[in-house]
Amino acid sequence: MRVDKYLWSVRYFKTRSLATQACKKGHVKVNEQTVKPSREVYATDKIELRKNQINYQIIVNDLPANRVGAKLVDIYRTDVTPKNAFEAQELLKYSKDYYRKKGVGRPTKKDRRDIDDFYDAPDLNN
Repeated sequence: MRVDKYLWSVRYFKTRSLATQACKKGHVKVNEQTVKPSREVYATDKIELRKNQINYQIIVNDLPANRVGAKLVDIYRTDVTPKNAFEAQELLKYSKDYYRKKGVGRPTKKDRRDIDDFYDAPDLNN
């Protein structure tokens, strides 16, 4: 089975074209080698895949005939991703702007009050 089809069928990607794009960009490795989307995958292969800033590591147990339901995914793969990869993702959430991105839309009432308070604050240098 092709690696892009396998990743789609075990629900790592929503569409097969997204899986193909990830392979083309070099985000997918099979047995520590960057692969093309057409690379064949066999049982016991180790796949490393970068998605959403997390490096997933999976071991192929078996090849499904078609896309499988979420409850049946564990039959076809073993996830050996280290737990600290997910913890790093949690830390990234806190490092981002907590409210909204700069330059996105109009200010809210709270933003407007904060801006007004900033401009109305007494100048400390004088």
